[in-house]
Formats: sequence, C-alpha cells, structure tokens
Amino acid sequence: MQAESAAGRLTAPRTEGRSFIGLSLRRLVRKKLAMVFFGIIVVMYGSGILAPLVTPYGYNDQNLEIAKEPPSLKHPFGTDRLGRDQLTRVIYGLRTTVIITITALVGGSLVLGIVLGLLSGYIGRWVDGLIMRIGEVTSAFPEILLLLIIVATIRPRIIAWVHAFEDSTGIDWIARLGFVDFAIVSFALAVFSWFGMARLVRGQVLQVRENQYAEAARATGATTARILRVHVFPNVVSPVIVSISAGLAAFAGAELFLSFIGIGVQPPTPSLGRMIFENSNISVLRSDPHLLLCPVITISVLLFSFNLLGDAVNDAFNPRTR
Repeated sequence: MQAESAAGRLTAPRTEGRSFIGLSLRRLVRKKLAMVFFGIIVVMYGSGILAPLVTPYGYNDQNLEIAKEPPSLKHPFGTDRLGRDQLTRVIYGLRTTVIITITALVGGSLVLGIVLGLLSGYIGRWVDGLIMRIGEVTSAFPEILLLLIIVATIRPRIIAWVHAFEDSTGIDWIARLGFVDFAIVSFALAVFSWFGMARLVRGQVLQVRENQYAEAARATGATTARILRVHVFPNVVSPVIVSISAGLAAFAGAELFLSFIGIGVQPPTPSLGRMIFENSNISVLRSDPHLLLCPVITISVLLFSFNLLGDAVNDAFNPRTR
C-alpha cells in the first residue's frame, strides 16, 4: 500500500507499522508470567543502577570482626572473608552487569549492527560484500579466544595511559571506580556482537526494499538516508526488538564468564562472575555456602528471567503466532 503525505510525497504505511507494534505490546502485556519476569529484571537492574542509594554499606567497607557471618537481619546475604556485606556487593555486581550489557548492546548490536545491516541490505553490491565478508571473518574464529586476546592485549596499555592521565591532572577515580574495565569489556563484546544483528536486519531490508512504497520513494527522488529512516527501518523494528530481548541475556552471560576466568572487571570493583570464581570450591560450599549461593542464585534468576521474557517477546512480535 502507498500513503500520500501532506507534501504530496509517497511514504511507507507507518500507521500500520505503529498499530502492529502496539498490538504486539498489548499481547506481551497480557502475558502475566512475562510481566512478572519483566518486573524482576526491572527491580534487579534498577537496584544496580541506583546501587549507591539502595545499598546499606559501601561495596569495599571491610570489618574483619564480622568476616564470613551467615545471613542475618543486618546482613541478609551474610558477609565475605573480609567482612564486606554480601548484599551490597551483589547489588554493585548487578550494576557492573547493567553497565556492560547496556553499553555493549547499544554500541554493538544497535549502532553497528542496525546501521551496517541497513546499508548492506539496501545498497548491496560491493558494500554488501564488504560488510558481510568482514562479519564472516570475525565470526569464523572462536569468540571467547578473540575476547581474551583483545582484553589481555589492550587493557595494560589503557591502564597505563589512564594512570598517566590521572598523575598529570590530579584525578584519582577513573581507574579506581572501574571505568577502564567497563569500557574494555564493553568494547570487546561490541566488536563481536554486531554481525548477528546486521545479518538479521540485512535479510529484512532485502524484502522491504522491493515493496511498492520503497520504489515510489526512490522514484520521487527521496534520499537514501530518508528511505532508510522513514520507509525501511520502521518495517524491521519487530525482529530487532526480539533480537535485543534475547541478546541481553547473552551479554550478561558473557560478562560473567569473562569475570569468572579473571579477564573481566577487576577487583575491588564487584562483579558477580568474580564473586563466583573466588568462592567456587567445595570447602567454601561446606563451611560458608552463602558466599557462593547468593551470587549464583542472583545471576540464575536474572538469566532465567531474560530467557522467559525473550520467549514471550518472540511470541508477541512473531506474526506467525497470531
């Protein structure tokens, strides 16, 4: 179908696109179980974002007199071997997960993936070949190996540059608050996360660009940027939303794994993966099980909620389920 704007130009049927998104969202809201898990994610991510406001202690406040205390009213998750409140460190660990997953998702899947997918699918020819070949080369190697290489290679140099900058300016909080680790891990994840989104968007664009409203827009002299923004992108939003809902769990899991093997966020910045690594032995599980079970249960609930919410989003936005 074609719809004529006030200026007399042919545009894509954006009203139908909006109604489809609205209908899908209403279907999603009617799924009570999905809303429950969405609420869990909001609470966990919200507490991570507002960690300095909702935590009763500092994440590195130490008191050896109360080391390894079991859960109590004062310390609901107990304390670790340095007397630090476990609940506080778990919440700050969620903040680490929030920062890395959101920045890696925005930088990798959303910015690089969508933009390169639109260009590859719409322009085609050598642009399509170049983008797809680069993506295939990066995805041909084991992702974890390349992440290890990137993080292990660039982190010492960036840390040295940051320390030199802090010495010259008198600033002393950039490295201490973990911003360098956040940036490096997010960059490494973003580098290898864009190709899946780009390939998905490319496939959708190859279908949309042959529709009559896209051809009419080209015939009236609309620029490529306008065609992509007004006519093409609104019609690929649905699969992008589904991919994002599934990608958040993957990013969270990748961040945990990198921290678990020791190349992710470094102490003293809390990370759930690091907390699991430091307490992952049978003796801790026997003597002080809260040190291991609290972060494990927290991340299990988070990933489980992401997976079930992703299934619900897929059902709501998939036209074949209507």
